[in-house]
Amino acid sequence: MMSEAALEEVSVLSSIYCGAGEFQLIQQSAQDGLVVQINCAGVGDRGLDVRLVFHLHPDYPSSPPHISISSTGLSRAQCHSIRQKLLDRAAALAPEPMVHQLVECSQLCVEVTEDCRGGEEAVEETEKGEEWTAVLLLDHIRSQNRYIGLLERWSHQLQLSGTLLLGQSILVILQGFKPDIKEFCRRLKTVKVDVDSSGKKCKERMMKILIESPWCVSRHHCLQGFVVKNYQSLSELPAAFQELHMTELYQQILPSLSD
Repeated sequence: MMSEAALEEVSVLSSIYCGAGEFQLIQQSAQDGLVVQINCAGVGDRGLDVRLVFHLHPDYPSSPPHISISSTGLSRAQCHSIRQKLLDRAAALAPEPMVHQLVECSQLCVEVTEDCRGGEEAVEETEKGEEWTAVLLLDHIRSQNRYIGLLERWSHQLQLSGTLLLGQSILVILQGFKPDIKEFCRRLKTVKVDVDSSGKKCKERMMKILIESPWCVSRHHCLQGFVVKNYQSLSELPAAFQELHMTELYQQILPSLSD
């Protein structure tokens, strides 16, 4: 059960970030806690749009929140660097409501990152590795709310962008650093994410990785956040991939879908 302090903080945050699209309560449950998203516009010298997602566990603020950050104006490595600074800051704070402080801290981090972009960013990219794209084929999703909720949460926690295509074939397209994609896949096979035909919780043991490789995509065409899209038939899949600027990727996985 969420603490009264956490619930009160969310109420206060919704009052502070009251502009159109600034605040969103993504999830609220006694078991998994709260997930809130705060969108900050005009951050730094370049006036960047920055999206922050905070996952507050049921025992928050006794334990710090999970944090993810994304911005079309920052590279994935820069977002990783800022996220780590926020996590370090959260760990150093007293166990009290801290989300507003972390939002303000993130804006300072973005400004510093802008001042240092260039050589530092290149070093971070090298240390973390290349950005990869992976396409996963899932066996089934029976408990949609639970399953999709976990996929969204993991993508936020691992700083991955993704799209879930629901239809005749269930596909998850992920973009991010290879170790994070590997961790996402590990969780799929080791965590009980769904229910079987008898209603018992089960793991995604039948998940297949259709493709996993470095993928050069323009920053303007990168996936943003975690999006769920429905399609009716396999004939609609080419258009779905074309919309994502991934027609070539679709051609590579097509033989696997035809098996």
